Amino acid sequence: MKKNNKIFESSIIRIAVYDSFKKLNPVVLMKNPVMFIVEICASMTSVIFISELYKGAYSGFNLQIAVWLWFTVLFANFAEAVAEGRGKAQAETLKKARKQTNARKIEGDKEKIIPADALRKGDVVVCESGDIIPADGEVIDGVASVDESAITGESAPVIRENGGDRSAVTGGTKVLSDRILIKISSEPGNTFMDKIISLIEGASRQKTPNEIALTILLAGLTVIFLLAVATLPAYYLYGLNSSGLGTENNISIPVLVSLLVCLIPTTIGGLLSAIGISGMDRLIKRNVIATSGRAIEAAGDLDVLLLDKTGTITLGNRMATEFIPVSSVNAETLAECAMFSSISDETPEGRSIIKLAKEKYNLRPKELLPEHVKFVPFTAETRMSGIDIRLTDKPVRVIRKGAADTIEKYIEQNGGFYPEDVNAIVKNIAGEGGTPLVVCENKTVFGVIRLKDIVKGGIRERFLHLRKMGIKTVMITGDNPLTAAAIAAEAGVDDFIAEAKPEDKLVRIRQEQANGHLVGMIGDGTNDAPALAQADVGIAMNTGTQAAREAGNMVDLDSNPTKLIEVVEVGKQLLMTRGALTTFSIANDVAKYFAILPALFTVLYALNGSAGPLGLLNIMKLASPQSAILSAVIFNAVIIVLLIPLALKGVKYRPLGASTILKINLLVYGVGGLIAPFAGIKLIDMFITSIKLI
Repeated sequence: MKKNNKIFESSIIRIAVYDSFKKLNPVVLMKNPVMFIVEICASMTSVIFISELYKGAYSGFNLQIAVWLWFTVLFANFAEAVAEGRGKAQAETLKKARKQTNARKIEGDKEKIIPADALRKGDVVVCESGDIIPADGEVIDGVASVDESAITGESAPVIRENGGDRSAVTGGTKVLSDRILIKISSEPGNTFMDKIISLIEGASRQKTPNEIALTILLAGLTVIFLLAVATLPAYYLYGLNSSGLGTENNISIPVLVSLLVCLIPTTIGGLLSAIGISGMDRLIKRNVIATSGRAIEAAGDLDVLLLDKTGTITLGNRMATEFIPVSSVNAETLAECAMFSSISDETPEGRSIIKLAKEKYNLRPKELLPEHVKFVPFTAETRMSGIDIRLTDKPVRVIRKGAADTIEKYIEQNGGFYPEDVNAIVKNIAGEGGTPLVVCENKTVFGVIRLKDIVKGGIRERFLHLRKMGIKTVMITGDNPLTAAAIAAEAGVDDFIAEAKPEDKLVRIRQEQANGHLVGMIGDGTNDAPALAQADVGIAMNTGTQAAREAGNMVDLDSNPTKLIEVVEVGKQLLMTRGALTTFSIANDVAKYFAILPALFTVLYALNGSAGPLGLLNIMKLASPQSAILSAVIFNAVIIVLLIPLALKGVKYRPLGASTILKINLLVYGVGGLIAPFAGIKLIDMFITSIKLI
């Protein structure tokens, strides 16, 4: 997918300006109570100005207040429109990449050419080299190389095949080689690409629980300030009477609404939606599609991460490095048995065993007739694999390799003897972080294969960052406890689950959630679907099955298992940005309160035309009440525009705990929010006074 790293682009700005005016529709703006109040205030001031102008009384002050109040609303709309525009630009790229194509539908034993949009769920189509895959589906026969650059942006082809966790294909991608049969899994208009486009455009975006809670808080603050401002005329009138001034000098409605707009949290109110939308945009840049803003927020609040060992923490390709025979067996005999047990093992581990036997002992698999052999494939339940060789002139050879405890049970169940020195070998390999596989023939153990998996570079540092953020990491592996413990120690995870079966993930997630934790996990197989659905943040691999992609609330287009860590960082950054700008906004309001009100009350209790005693509170020495009000309104509008880049880009991510982040927010954005209005309002006051705008 095309990445757009620029904050502003001319094409996006043009559309955003137009959309800013469209969003003035009260029906649309009512979703943002704070800005809806500002629009009402702008409308009231405009009506008053026009009414007075109709009577022949022109007020430049009221006109400027009205204009800047409208600008405040427009700037807030502009912030949201720019954030939406960046997503729409991504969606347009996908729309252009999507091609209308025909499908080769299989009907009985015949092939029929039909438009892709005529396909229905359950239909079977055939695709060969050069064909565009017409719709989402599962490969039910064959294997092919597929170009998925249309959705991932990566030019390297991927393999899609029947069975396993690499069977899902996406409509709009291209078959580069071979032939596959695909069973369609989506209806027209509801394909994966359609969903991505809809999500990126923001059509499906709903407010998250945190956004709703913050909106309610901002609405509450707005009501409080509304009541406070509503009582000012009565107090001010009392002050005028006590000062001997005329009641005609009481606070006007334009001044009141200006004061209200400056005091309510317009800054965060104007940027709140843009912050949420930009969080999805930052995920898209990492080639992760979130089905809702709720998932991104949940990622920011996660405190437990479940990660598969293979491919996430380690490189995933365990390699055979040594054959260790028991005392009564020579190494070459062990290597031969290990090689036979791996003939049908297509995993990297199985291939590496055959390779090691060839390199060390020049052994090669013998040609065996199909009727003479029975292959026993590896399964997660049996945790062993092997071969049965039946030759007419020789005894049957039943060769197995697998986990130590599995082979031990197998030997004992068949009346054999499990040597004690095997346990010592297994324990030693596991203690060094390797994976031991025990090899046996019939009832006799021949020895152990050492497999070594490499922990990814830099993964320990990433887990350290997560720990600083208060996030507990749990490694899930099928390895025995000793091996799991060694890898966990090397990688730096907090906990691990050894000898894990697929259902163990679901059990652990429920346990953590029952203890009040938010849990995230990553998966790609159909057996991961229940756990992905149960997790607060479930990231499905794009290469995985359709069931996994539908169960998760995020999809990683790159199918990179370590992406979960980046997702957490994006979620944290979203929450940090919202918290920082909320702190800044509230501090802003407090500062504007102390900047405006003293200037407004300087005329009370004044003698001989000089400033009254309340003028001592006007520490900023603003020129007049009118210039103070206008300067505050201008600052209130302009600060929204100045903070748009921060809202879209997000505050700098730091792997820190919640209490530390709160202290930084209070220090940087709290203190900054207090200082900025005093400096900004004073500068604007000096400018408008110098050009005699008031």
